[in-house]
Amino acid sequence: MNKIIISILLIHLSICANAQLQINQSPPGFYTNPIFAGDYPDPSILRDGDNYYMVHSSFEYYPGLLIWHSKDLINWEPVVHALHKNVGSVFAPDLVKYKNKFYIYFPANGTNYVVWADSINGKWSEPVDLKIGNIDPGHITDEQGKRYLFFSNGGFVPLSDDGLSIIGEQKASYKGWPIPKNWSIECFCLESPKLIKRGDYYYITIAEGGTAGPVTGHMAVSARSKSLSGPWENSPYNPIIRTKEKSEKWASKGHATIIDDVKGNWWIVFHAYEKDFYNKGRQTLLLPIEWTKDGWYKVKKGINDSGPIKKPNLVNSTSNFTLNDNFAGNKLKPQWSFFQELDTNRFKLANNSLTIKAKGNTIGNSSPLLFIPEDHSYTVDVEMLIEGKATGGLALFYNNSASSGMLANKDNILADLRGWQVVTEKDVVKNHVFIRLKNINNTVDMYYSKDGIKWNKIENSLEVSGMHHNVLGGFLSLRIGLCSIGDGKVTFKNFKYKAIK
Repeated sequence: MNKIIISILLIHLSICANAQLQINQSPPGFYTNPIFAGDYPDPSILRDGDNYYMVHSSFEYYPGLLIWHSKDLINWEPVVHALHKNVGSVFAPDLVKYKNKFYIYFPANGTNYVVWADSINGKWSEPVDLKIGNIDPGHITDEQGKRYLFFSNGGFVPLSDDGLSIIGEQKASYKGWPIPKNWSIECFCLESPKLIKRGDYYYITIAEGGTAGPVTGHMAVSARSKSLSGPWENSPYNPIIRTKEKSEKWASKGHATIIDDVKGNWWIVFHAYEKDFYNKGRQTLLLPIEWTKDGWYKVKKGINDSGPIKKPNLVNSTSNFTLNDNFAGNKLKPQWSFFQELDTNRFKLANNSLTIKAKGNTIGNSSPLLFIPEDHSYTVDVEMLIEGKATGGLALFYNNSASSGMLANKDNILADLRGWQVVTEKDVVKNHVFIRLKNINNTVDMYYSKDGIKWNKIENSLEVSGMHHNVLGGFLSLRIGLCSIGDGKVTFKNFKYKAIK
């Protein structure tokens, strides 16, 4: 009898475990947003034949403007960084193709730049200063093949044929869609114009309502005109996307681009914050749209942006991209970027290891090497060898005044709690140590090991849910960083990232 009861319980547990697994997976033939988990804001998407490319804001992380490739709009592989020269905080890019050349237009440091390449794989040019203010450039070509850039204020300027200079004065054009006065928004804030030509009309897709702030603020609206100068007719389906309730999974939805796939279906790509996980930054979402008989587009009826959605009917592709890194070869993997600098003389890859010269005296001023975590919960491990008076470690980093993590010098384990460093384990390192962060839904425990097998938890833990833009500003996200602080150098080996589902 006891054996029967135990067998029934085991079967029940097996079913429950399988049900839990199914909750975290999309049914066959479906996908679940986001298509880019983590800090991938301001998506700009380009179709080139049956290839799809995307780029996002890279802000103060260098190298910047990482281009991604997909065949199915769901699975993406990194291609190349298009920006290596530090020109400031880079945001709201627009990726376009014109006469077999590729261009990325983007604002930074109070002006707008362009980089270009003959191939999407590069080599990409040095940034060219267009010497014009405003933000969020959006490229469009008229029927005569003339090129223009729209900006966040709804105005536009003519471009030279080669796309590398402004050749005229800015003209006013689109004034936006009137937001109801009783809606809770951050600001009117017209931004991120993206334009296409379809049939007799130019269509503009543009954001309003502020990028963060109230969850109901940020939105995407659309309008059409037979002339780039207007007048513009606002869509009767505005706002095309918007968060209506605080209870929704995705907040502050906006900064959208529409695109057709190779089968003639249409999609809208946009970003949003995730409820309870604002510190992940703005993530990239994808929804199917349809065109009405009277020439407007809207999200397909019955679509839930947080539920399973039927996949595009495209070539199935897979991604081999991984956040794990054994530091093979002599180049950094594409997930890595330094904060506010790219000093190629500071680091070296050799013998399956990465050595970084130490600098600064805190995590914040050490310019850590960072990557974007994809999951709510995860562990991250790294092996470190410490030379001189250096201190190495793993950090959860928002900006140079907001970070925490676990550090080690040649002798001791230290906890860094929002900039306050405290020795938590003495004389356990001997220049060589393994360290680990374990993040479970924003509660972070910290561990060290002498051999990479037996792990010892230190007494200090972190709570990191508040490290996001609405608290700290800057439109950044909480990233994981490798730190090399002080005087000397730190060698990193066997970097491992593992999602906890």
